[in-house]
Amino acid sequence: MRLAHLSARLTTPAAIVGSVALTLTAAPAAVAASTDARAAQREPADRALPRLATGVAAAAAGAGRDGVARATGAAATYTVQSGDTLWAIARAHGTSVAALQQANGLGAATLIRPGQVLTLPGAEAAAFPVAPAPAPAPAAATHTIASGDTLWAIARAHGTSVAALLAANGLADGAIIYPGQTLTIPSTAPAPASAPASVPEAASAPAAAPTVVLDTEQQESARLIIRVGRSLGVSDRGIAIALATAMVESWLRNLDWGDRDSLGLFQQRPSTGWGTEAEVSDPARAAAAFFGGPADPNGTRTRGLLDIDGWESMEFGAAAQAVQISAYPERYAPWESQAYAWLAALG
Repeated sequence: MRLAHLSARLTTPAAIVGSVALTLTAAPAAVAASTDARAAQREPADRALPRLATGVAAAAAGAGRDGVARATGAAATYTVQSGDTLWAIARAHGTSVAALQQANGLGAATLIRPGQVLTLPGAEAAAFPVAPAPAPAPAAATHTIASGDTLWAIARAHGTSVAALLAANGLADGAIIYPGQTLTIPSTAPAPASAPASVPEAASAPAAAPTVVLDTEQQESARLIIRVGRSLGVSDRGIAIALATAMVESWLRNLDWGDRDSLGLFQQRPSTGWGTEAEVSDPARAAAAFFGGPADPNGTRTRGLLDIDGWESMEFGAAAQAVQISAYPERYAPWESQAYAWLAALG
């Protein structure tokens, strides 16, 4: 009966416990304190949790009566808002509940009320440092393919591997790339500061290809390439490049099949201007088209070895790649020594 009588004298029921601030009328403090204590006994603490949102938001903003944390003299202060808790205020101001209680002479069960001014302890300011916002992820690098680009050259220029480049773009081995196509460049982890500088890929000689003993068909193909090269005045280096290229592309066999529409000794493609199916399957014509130059049977439709400026000073494999534009340019150089051996034996 007495509890009901006291409740009737209050315009706002007391429902928050522990450190949750209460919104009270101007009732005498003694009556309010008595009512708070009894309310704490009959209402579970978790009933107050939905009301914390407003207090946390205000505390996070450092709000006083007008929404701003105040500094009085050397100590910063905070004016309690409806729904505030010591825990939320401490967290918002980078301190602990214990430090906040100690700075204000509060006991473990002391209630706080709207309008009450709390001193914010400065010594504990770094107790709960605010985590910095994570740096935004860097935008993925891309490369727009230009005429003459290869996966190998793109990967090398961006410090990655052909395998990683294929995986990043959903491409399979042997995939063909086209001018205007945009590739995603896979990110690479930075090397540790203490790591020694890596040796450039070009500085190490490629491993030699396994030794191959040419059969009769391969020897005939090699002799034909040598003969065409000699008739065009091509140097030994140029002929050796042609021999290595034909070995990589067709195993020195005049194939009637290949990737997409590729055919013949050099796996030339009718769809890219190297000639008709019959023409690219003619070994002598295919060799002449590979060498190019003034006698190129394709004229200016394709670019042979002799049409490439500075090919003689290029690395062996790079010169072959400049003609073939292969997805696997690293495959030519390992055949250099054997190509010169075939030239010496058959030419």
